[in-house]
Amino acid sequence: MDENQRERIELHKTLQGSGERPDRSLRITRRIFLHKSLLTGAASVATYGWFPLIGTLDLTLAQAGGQATSFKFAWISDSHLLPKDVNTRFVDKAVRAMKEVQAMKPPADFLIYGGDLAQLGDPVELDLGNELLKEIKIKKVFIPGEHDWYLDMGQKWTNLFGQPNWTFDHKGVRFVGLDTVSRGPDYWTAKKMSPKERMGHMATLDGSVAGAWAGVGRDQLEWLNRTLSSWDKSKPIVIFSHNPLYEYYPPWNFWVRDWREVHEVLRPYSNVTNIHGHTHQVLYNEIGKVRSIGMLATSWTWPYAPEGVPELTKCKVRVDPGDFFDGVGWGRLTLSAANKIENEYMMWRKDIFAEAAVDSGCADNVNQVVHPRIADREWPYYGAYK
Repeated sequence: MDENQRERIELHKTLQGSGERPDRSLRITRRIFLHKSLLTGAASVATYGWFPLIGTLDLTLAQAGGQATSFKFAWISDSHLLPKDVNTRFVDKAVRAMKEVQAMKPPADFLIYGGDLAQLGDPVELDLGNELLKEIKIKKVFIPGEHDWYLDMGQKWTNLFGQPNWTFDHKGVRFVGLDTVSRGPDYWTAKKMSPKERMGHMATLDGSVAGAWAGVGRDQLEWLNRTLSSWDKSKPIVIFSHNPLYEYYPPWNFWVRDWREVHEVLRPYSNVTNIHGHTHQVLYNEIGKVRSIGMLATSWTWPYAPEGVPELTKCKVRVDPGDFFDGVGWGRLTLSAANKIENEYMMWRKDIFAEAAVDSGCADNVNQVVHPRIADREWPYYGAYK
């Protein structure tokens, strides 16, 4: 048995495992699956499931028995802008992504900005990002990141972009924006932190510094339940969040602490996709009927966590530290007439998948020990934050 056959068998086992799965209409086409960024020679498994697509291949969305119609939308996030007199690299990369979105033909139906427009929540940074985004003339919707919020507790961000959670229907899809960043437990008042000190603590990935700050909150869970209650259980739902809606790696706050409650709300619905930022890396995960796609940053790429990498993750090669545009980019997503959602990572480096484990950026992925309660080993009393 050759290596391709073994990989196909393992892929089949993974994607056709027992238990609940995402909606079976979510398939990738043969042409897409044959893209060099995916599994070479694995055309026969094209019907096994859905993978995030990486590259710049334009999508072919043909539906059996007829011509499919579709629409596209774009995602940009995690630009982490600093004032131009401090750092222009992040500005240059954000501008490139925005110009590429604006140049899409046909135009995207809308752009979602997925949070962390600013680095330290400075009004100068947020104003700069808002001005740059004017390059994009299509509809724009926004969710906040923690870097946008904790200098002034979201005052500047909401003045510019409105409410941090929202919903709208578009061409048969219900889109929902969730705020996963504003409900951090107040540890700063007792410590008599200044706003800048608070922002500095919230800007770190170290969960032992700021605690388990990422969460949806009881009020927003109730709002989400009401928002979806009138929607047909089989029709597509796309939920945008800054943080992943599952427990990826809590020590870096790559999660939301009440993710189980979120999934309880989503349990009745068979076609749910969560698109998130924050992790600055290629991620794909499935829990029950919900699929999650981790999106790229325009600023920098984070390494994969030392444990808990989702089983379906296809790791990137290590980035070139001398190339500021390496390992970063934006996303172009298509929803077809068959209610199939497909993602293209628009990376500025074309050859980004590792062929050898030692080059993968998460070489120990095959040995990952995924504990169902990673957080229990980090914060035994994290439930107090709910």
